[in-house]
Formats: sequence, C-alpha cells, structure tokens
Amino acid sequence: MIDWIPVVFVTFKFLVLGTGMFYAVKWHYDQGKKGKLVERSAVLRASGKVAALFGLSLLGLGLLTFLLIKVLGMELILP
Repeated sequence: MIDWIPVVFVTFKFLVLGTGMFYAVKWHYDQGKKGKLVERSAVLRASGKVAALFGLSLLGLGLLTFLLIKVLGMELILP
C-alpha cells in the first residue's frame, strides 16, 4: 500500500510554488511593460546587497548549527 502523505504534500508544494512562480513572472512582465527604466548600476547595487545578505545569513546559519552541535555534544567526525 502506498503512503499518501508524501504524495499529497509534494503535489501541494508543486502547486503552490508553480502558482507563485507564475504570478512572479507575470508581475515582472507587467512591470517591464510599464516602461520603467531602472539604471543598470542601481540594479547591480541592489543585487550585490542581496548577495551579500544571503552570504552573511548562510555563514550565520552555519555557525549557529556548529555551535548547536557542540552544545548538544554531537560528534563532528566525518567517516
């Protein structure tokens, strides 16, 4: 007998993400049709800030995970 929980949750996940991606693409397409001209340097600056924020949050999450593993007394030895 098949376990239906993963099938239902994965299907729901794909439906939600697919709907979100559709509306995100549609919104960006509509914004482009408005004729807004954004300077290239402003876009590069904003994307650099987002990339830096992502890198810092990834580093923070890694350090937090490492500290939590140490506090819980888990082994960090790779086989």
